[in-house]
Amino acid sequence: MLRQQLKYKLSQKLSPQQIQLMKLIQLPTQAFEQRVKQELEENPALDSGKERDEKYDDDFDNSQDDYEERETIETDINVDEYLSDDDIPSYRLNANNYSADDEEKSVPYASGTSFGQFLKTQLQTYRLSDTDRQIAEFLVGSVDESGYIRRSIDDMVDDLAFTQNVYTDNETVSKILQIVHQLDPAGVGARSLQECLLIQLKRKTPTKDIDLAIRLIEDAFDHFTKKHYSKLLSKFDITEDELREAIDEIEHLNPKPGGAYSGNTRIVEHVVPDFTIKIVDGDLELTLNGRNAPQMHVSRDYSNMMKGYKEAKEKTKAQRDAVMFIKQKLDAAKWFIEAIKQRQETLFVTMSSIMHYQKEYFLTGDERNLRPMILKDIADEIEMDVSTVSRVANSKYVDTPYGTKLIKEFFSESMTNDQGEEVSTKEIKKILEITVAEENKRKPLTDEKLAKILKEKGYPIARRTIAKYREQLDIPVARLRKEI
Repeated sequence: MLRQQLKYKLSQKLSPQQIQLMKLIQLPTQAFEQRVKQELEENPALDSGKERDEKYDDDFDNSQDDYEERETIETDINVDEYLSDDDIPSYRLNANNYSADDEEKSVPYASGTSFGQFLKTQLQTYRLSDTDRQIAEFLVGSVDESGYIRRSIDDMVDDLAFTQNVYTDNETVSKILQIVHQLDPAGVGARSLQECLLIQLKRKTPTKDIDLAIRLIEDAFDHFTKKHYSKLLSKFDITEDELREAIDEIEHLNPKPGGAYSGNTRIVEHVVPDFTIKIVDGDLELTLNGRNAPQMHVSRDYSNMMKGYKEAKEKTKAQRDAVMFIKQKLDAAKWFIEAIKQRQETLFVTMSSIMHYQKEYFLTGDERNLRPMILKDIADEIEMDVSTVSRVANSKYVDTPYGTKLIKEFFSESMTNDQGEEVSTKEIKKILEITVAEENKRKPLTDEKLAKILKEKGYPIARRTIAKYREQLDIPVARLRKEI
């Protein structure tokens, strides 16, 4: 019993080096580059570049006077506390299967004025009294990120008095609000979706379709949102073609006029693929982004210091202290270089296994060819831990002939079809998506009918499962998919 407990306890231990290696594996390309740069700055015994120095001699005697034998102490470690995304680097080790992608790239930034400032600048083109301009700027300051003012006139009149020392009335604020409604983008300052759409329609050049669209929004907004087309045809005494043209005008409006403007300067996500898969002569070819393979070597100066110490006839305590520091840095440099090699091998082996497991998909791009695949399938094949595969899949991207994909998207659970074969849930979702796309939009298919159709195709799925998959695919219910 004691041996079993001890074995279990030891299995939970990880050395600091193992933890650092797992952190390196977890890092995507850009973060990895930063980690390498940091290591170069912190360890003077580590150099970047193609030149590779001879190995330093590790045979010197470090057990002389004033030294005690050092022990490597490993303590119980909660692994998850050490696996946050931090640190990163940039060079290469000689190896195959690296793509030519070494040019330096930086994360792009978005810059410009805020949405509120953009609106205030437009107010400068209007002739307003000091009080009216104060009210207008207050209204502009009340516009949210979507472009709406979601407060009542009464509340804003009170706030103007208490916070701006401006005493006014509902009529004046309503009048100034009409000026705000003239600003760009069209629809800004609206207090509801209905008002937002009307503002945009009334700024368009009047046509028969525009006029009908305005009447639909003004007089039958509830029927319109619920797609009660038969009631609209009867209420306005119009043909289906006329209703279709009016609805088309409305569907081209922007329900969130502020959505195109960022309130603050922010970083734009810039994905750098960690792998590339190409089809060459009918077969798949995998390459690891070259930026994951930096060239590094142990510093010649530090190696020479170690060599000089070994050759010295007299060794003082100060020299021994200095050489212990040098040895520590050299050990760290050697370990880091080896860790990068292990990282490269782990990434390549893992992605290669995934690529071959999903070969039919990568050759065709058809999601219906995605096989059911869980982390354990790949972990068993490459004889690594499931957590290692997870760290690769959750943080890495692969450039394929069909676009750049997050690797974890290729993993899915399975279900059994009517022939007893295991199929991927992604395959089922794709078939559901195609079925909805091909339906008669005048009579959209209900979840119950969709379940019946998929069952006929060989996928016995319950109606509630159809509803779940439909929501995951952002497909609305049948009534909201209806068209004229």
